[in-house]
Amino acid sequence: MQPIRKHDDDVTEQQLATPRTTRLKPGERRVHILQTLAAMLEAPKNEKITTSALAARLGVSEAALYRHFASKAQMFEGLIEFIEQTLFGLINQITAKEPNGVLQARAIALTLLNFSAKNPGMTRVLTCEALVGEHERLTERVNQLLERVEASLKQCLRLGLMDASSHAGPNAIPLPADYDPVVRASLLLSYIVGRWHRYIRSGFTRAPIEQADAQLRLILQ
Repeated sequence: MQPIRKHDDDVTEQQLATPRTTRLKPGERRVHILQTLAAMLEAPKNEKITTSALAARLGVSEAALYRHFASKAQMFEGLIEFIEQTLFGLINQITAKEPNGVLQARAIALTLLNFSAKNPGMTRVLTCEALVGEHERLTERVNQLLERVEASLKQCLRLGLMDASSHAGPNAIPLPADYDPVVRASLLLSYIVGRWHRYIRSGFTRAPIEQADAQLRLILQ
């Protein structure tokens, strides 16, 4: 089963969890299991999700789950793959449409914060909170995803610095002489991840996007 490939910033876990009334095909059943796992991660209390609880929510036996996934770790891998494909699809859209590198980085940051706001359960995966006690390869996979995000931010900010240095085009944004894209990208990713953690700690009441515009201006310029 390939994870759902929706590259739209309105993708939410609620959309993933659309009720089904018809008999599911094998591939659809795998998606439905991931839908349910994502929905269970939205619970305010940080309780470890067991396969028995997941099976009960789905109204099937644990054996039925294992016909579609070899393990719970494989289910989480499916969620991580969906997140990765969704986020990088959106990042590619941003870099294709926005010529200025600094504005690209700003748009990517806002997209990551908005994705979190619309997908609280998946935010728990991105912060690895949902992966505590699970196979270590899952945390490694999330870390690799975040490293890719940081690399994209570095590339955007290097482009922004080049434009500023050469005064290329009317959209060039003036930047300080000591502007370091590597340092700024690292700071920006730390800010995003910090916002994700605060969102979770608040029981999903403190929106990740709160005051983000003003704060991103401080980070990026």
